[in-house]
Formats: sequence, C-alpha cells, structure tokens
Amino acid sequence: MYRVVITGLGAVTPIGNDVSSFWKGLLAGKNGIDRISRFDVSQFKHQLAAEVKEFRPLDRLDKTTVRKTDLFVQYALWAAAEAMEDSGLEGAVAPEDLGVCFGSGIGGFETFCQEHQALMEKGPRLVTPLFIPKMISNIAAGNIAIRYKAHGPCLSVTTACASGSHSIGEAYRAIRHGYTKAVICGGSEATINPLALAGFGNAMALSEATDKNAASLPFDKRRSGFVMGEGAGALILEEYGHALKRGAPVYGEICGYGSTCDAHHVTAPNPCVSASAKAVSDALKEAFPAPGQETPEAAALQPEASRIYVNAHGTGTPMNDATETALLKAAFGPEAASRLHISSTKSMTGHMLGAAGAVEAIAALLALSQGVVPPTINLLEPDPACDLHYTPGVPEQTPLDLALSVSLGFGGHNACLAFRKA
Repeated sequence: MYRVVITGLGAVTPIGNDVSSFWKGLLAGKNGIDRISRFDVSQFKHQLAAEVKEFRPLDRLDKTTVRKTDLFVQYALWAAAEAMEDSGLEGAVAPEDLGVCFGSGIGGFETFCQEHQALMEKGPRLVTPLFIPKMISNIAAGNIAIRYKAHGPCLSVTTACASGSHSIGEAYRAIRHGYTKAVICGGSEATINPLALAGFGNAMALSEATDKNAASLPFDKRRSGFVMGEGAGALILEEYGHALKRGAPVYGEICGYGSTCDAHHVTAPNPCVSASAKAVSDALKEAFPAPGQETPEAAALQPEASRIYVNAHGTGTPMNDATETALLKAAFGPEAASRLHISSTKSMTGHMLGAAGAVEAIAALLALSQGVVPPTINLLEPDPACDLHYTPGVPEQTPLDLALSVSLGFGGHNACLAFRKA
C-alpha cells in the first residue's frame, strides 16, 4: 500500500474563482447566493441560485476549446489548470503514470437544452455535430486527460451530489494500490438553467426563499430546501514518495475513504442511517486501524473528537440535515459527536451538485492545514433535531488532527473522505 498526498488545488465557485478567493470567502462568511441573473425567473417559484460570477474562460482556455465545450467542462479545465500549476506536476510525471478521475452529476445540461431548442425550432439538420461530445458526462475527464496527456486510468464518476467525493476516493485507491502515481481528480457542474430549476423545484427539493440570507440554511429549523450552485473543484493526488522526490508542496494526506449506498429511495436519505454511518466509519477505520492492524505510516492513535473537523453535506433540506446529525452520532457515538467541529459550506456556496464534494474536500483540507473551521452562515435558529456543534456564524480557530468530508447523493450514494496532516 502506498501513501497518497494532495499536492495541488483548484477551484471555481460562487464565492471566488480560485482557491485563495474561495477560502477567504469562506472565512469571511461570504454569501454566494443571489437572484438568478442569466435568465428571466419571474415565472418561477424558485428564483435564487449561487452562480459563478465574472468567469472569463479565455483567461485560461483558448478560443477553440471554449467554442467546443460546455460550461461544466470549462469550469473543470479551469480548476484543473489551477491545481496543476499549484502542484508543479506538469512535465514532472510520466504520461503513463498520470490519471484522471473527474465527475459530474448531470454533465452538459446547458448544451442539452440549447440543442433541444435548436431541434424544435430549426429541425434536425441544425443540431450541432458537437452536441454529444459537449454534453456527455465523461467529457470533462476526457478533456482534462487530453490537455495534460494523461495516459493512465481516466474515469468519470456520476453519483449525483457525491460525484466529486467518489472521484477523489477512487483516485486515492488507484494510487494507494499502485495502479498509477498521480491523478487529477474532482468534480464539475453547470446546471443553473430554466429546465434544471423547474425540475429540482417541482421535485420539492429547492428553497422557495426570496431573501438570500434565509435560503440556504443547513441545520436551521427554518430550512426548506437547497439552493443550486455551480462550479468545479480539482485536486492533484500523488503517491507520497513521488511527491517527496520532486519537492512538491503537500496540503495533507488522504488517509481514508468510505463508500456505501442506502439502497432506500431515489431522493430521500434512509433515516435509519446504517449505511451512511458506515461510510464514515469505514473512512475512520482506514485512517486509524485497530491496534495490531496498522501499517507503519498509519500507526496513530484515534484522534480526540474535539480535534476533528467534519465538512458536512448539510444541504438545508429537512430530511438531510436531521439524518446527517443522526449518522454522525451513530459513527462516533453521541458523546464524541457532540465534541466534533462541524460546518456546512453550502450555506455560502449553495449546493454545487457534482462539484460539491470536490470543493468541500478543498475546504476540509485547508481547515485542517490552517487550524480554522469555516462557519455555517445564517444559522440563527438551531433545530432541536440537529443538536451538534455546527459552527454558526463565524469561523473558529482550533487545532485539528483530522478532517472529514461527507457527501450524500440522490440514489442513496454515500461517500466520506478522511484527511490528516502529512
């Protein structure tokens, strides 16, 4: 088994289009949610979203790439470029030793809508031949691999809201088990359009709030649904020895990964939490094996709960937040769970769907490395069913030994990533 570290980060988010701006926004409690600006929402019940602002793809991508790609691919390429620049990996790894694992919950939805409109209004001859290669969900991974000549394993994970986390977890396993040396991984989404807004809204999943500060309310008893977000997050995972040899920067080590399924309902989490809690427990067991089962690099004591940060899935839907509270109590035990530092950065970014897990993994890593827990903003009326410490309002400085990122997707997909200092 090989150790796996993170050597590069990249992000496009509703609160900043690079990692530094994103992190500063989180610590400042910046709210990325506002009235949708891209199309007329006057006929919609749900009118708020967390849009990416001032995104100028030509600052990093060439005109041909922009013309031939959907927005979700542009976000992915942008975040991957920042992560690769950050890591210094380009040219420092053999093509056959570089892989890609990049997910999306929906893929090129904007392209789908545009080309369907072209078909209806102008007929089949006017549907662009680029329709399929712009739309398919795997094409972000494919474009990243083409850009960086990554000849190793190239996968695209689609597990709804857990896509980004599963992409990171599967990349971790590929390196840990010796299949490759480095992987560009993460998730991307760009679905703020009329059809997606109508679809999620009619599924009773979205907040109907008109006040942006009363819309995305994880763990607050006023919560009524999530707010759509968009963007991308990218991480460079690298085998520890390879990173050490080339003197790469190291943000932390990924030391555990849990992946389970509720097998319960297409949208609702299972309130019995046995499967979702197991995803967390499995990540913890891999990070801190039982006595006598440790590998030399993982021989560490179980960290004190007060030194653990959990970036919660925290969507602001009534069932999710109560269920997540219960699963953390089941995984840690009620008393230990009460000492965890927990927050939901979706209170600021909205729910970035297939990108959420990747962007939230970045938040968890930076919290761990800098010893500061980002807040859950606008948490003013705690729900008695959500009675853990969710870091309301302002960030908290505290020493941390472990960070977890939890993702729970439609279809019952559960993922948990564990990080520690390298």
